[in-house]
Order: sequence, then structure tokens, then C-alpha cells
Amino acid sequence: MADATTSTTAGRRRRLVVLAGPTAVGKGTVAACVRDEHPEIWISVSVTTRSPRPGEVDGVHYHFVSPEEFDRLVAEGQMLEWAVVHGSNRYGTPRGPVDERLAAGIPALLEIDLQGARQVREAMPEALFVFLKPPSWDELVSRLVGRGTEDEAERERRLETARVELAAEDEFDVTIVNADVGHACAELVALIENPPDSVRASSTTSL
Repeated sequence: MADATTSTTAGRRRRLVVLAGPTAVGKGTVAACVRDEHPEIWISVSVTTRSPRPGEVDGVHYHFVSPEEFDRLVAEGQMLEWAVVHGSNRYGTPRGPVDERLAAGIPALLEIDLQGARQVREAMPEALFVFLKPPSWDELVSRLVGRGTEDEAERERRLETARVELAAEDEFDVTIVNADVGHACAELVALIENPPDSVRASSTTSL
């Protein structure tokens, strides 16, 4: 499986690393840490039909598009994965930029939700799938409430989704516990730079 392993040789295809986990676990924060501290790692920018949150920049955090534009991308086969999240908005990953970076030997990270990760596994089973887990359920609830970006009804929907997502941990190759963003970021970067074989493993260094 020569094309499914990492290499320091430019031009040799890299192995995609996929980061997923329950809502409010901090996937975006950990990915932002990777982006800020390791610019050599390319991070895919998802397309979404939801509105930007305060501080989010189009083309940096997400590509914000209309439902009609999203429909067009799906119809033309330009999406590696896409899903309806929390019963309302759609999110997806443009396939072209991912293939281009991997083929060029550039380390690449994809930060997505559970539904998307399952679709990527179907399309790219050679990828390394990393599950980001909260240190406890209470901590996950605290993070979601403290974020203050959703009303009570939306928080309840997201918590119900999180319960289902946490149960999917065993579908992933590696688990990172996000007790500390810096530690979780460092562990993820190590996996991106030197992906192990797809053997189920649990990271404990961030505890």
C-alpha cells in the first residue's frame, strides 16, 4: 500500500488524516491550532449552507454557499462527502483540492463530522481516521453551553447528536482525548506527519 503511507519525498502521494468527533468537542479549535502552528499542513475548507458565526471568515473557516450552489456541487460530483448536520444545514468537502494536495505529497487534514467521516471511509479507505473525544460528558456539556452560539432547543438537539456520535468511537483508527488543546494539537500533528498503520489505538498523553 505504497500510496497509503506518509513520505517526506515531494510528489509522492500522502495519506489523508480525517479528524472527527462529537459536537462541541473542539475539532475546530484543534484544527485551528494545527493551522496556526504548522502552516506546512494543508487543512481542507468545508462548504456549508449555514450562516457564518461571529468571527468566521469565508474561505478560511468555511466556504459559505447558498443551498442552490451546494446542490450544483453535489450534482456535478465535486463533493468527497456531504451531510445534513443537526437536521438543518448541509456541510461537505470539495474533492478536487484534497486529491491535488495528496498527489503532490502535501500533508493534509480533513476536519469533519461523523457522517462525513463515514462517507470518506467509503471513498478513501486508506485514510487515517482520528476520533477527538472529550475528557468527560460533563465537560462536553459545559463546552457546548459555554460557547453561547445556540439557543436551548438547539443545544438539546446537539447534545442528543453528541450521544450518538460518542458511541461511534470504535469506528476510528486512533482516539485523542481533548483535555488540553495544545497537547491534542501536538498528538494530531504527529499522526499527520507519520501516520501509523490503521490499528485501533487510544491516545492518553493529553490526560
